[in-house]
Amino acid sequence: MRSWPAESENRIKESYRLLKRKMRKRIKLIGLTGTNGSGKGEAAAYFHKKGFCYFSLSDLIREELRKRGKAPTRNNLIKMGNELRDRFGPDILARLVMKKVKDKAVIDSIRNPQEVEYLRKRKSFIFLAVDAPVELRYKRAKKRGREESASTLQQFIEKEKEEMTEREKGQQLQKCMDMADLVIINDGSLEDLYRKLEAIL
Repeated sequence: MRSWPAESENRIKESYRLLKRKMRKRIKLIGLTGTNGSGKGEAAAYFHKKGFCYFSLSDLIREELRKRGKAPTRNNLIKMGNELRDRFGPDILARLVMKKVKDKAVIDSIRNPQEVEYLRKRKSFIFLAVDAPVELRYKRAKKRGREESASTLQQFIEKEKEEMTEREKGQQLQKCMDMADLVIINDGSLEDLYRKLEAIL
């Protein structure tokens, strides 16, 4: 599992400068990926406050689980997401969510490269990854009280490996993070995170 090194202020500024140059048009669609407990939800909430409609690919999977009477545990979300990709193609969740997008939007929980490629066809799209040290992410995950299917740090790490497969129609989280236009290291306060996000808009 990859751990992101701490970035210097100069490198962060350079990354934002290059991103600004790339995105000459106004941003209308933001894609989010990232590790569990990294702060993707906080990033999505920030963009929502800035006028972006919020959508989550995980919510589409939760809807399918509800239809089948299954609990939205992390195990079930992973299995159901992979099942949908196997049946309908690796970009199925991106295709479904774009049917709902009408205006500026942030799309959370992207975990397959084909989802990224599908969304890149849209104008004014940027793709962001959020990460943080695994120990910090584990503490955050425990605090939010969701069913994580992991009661120890080691189990948390092992579960994360299931999201970093090489299967074309499975979750390929690491590949998605490697495709990001910018990786945001969220290892500080909420104010620090907001400052980094503000520089994008």
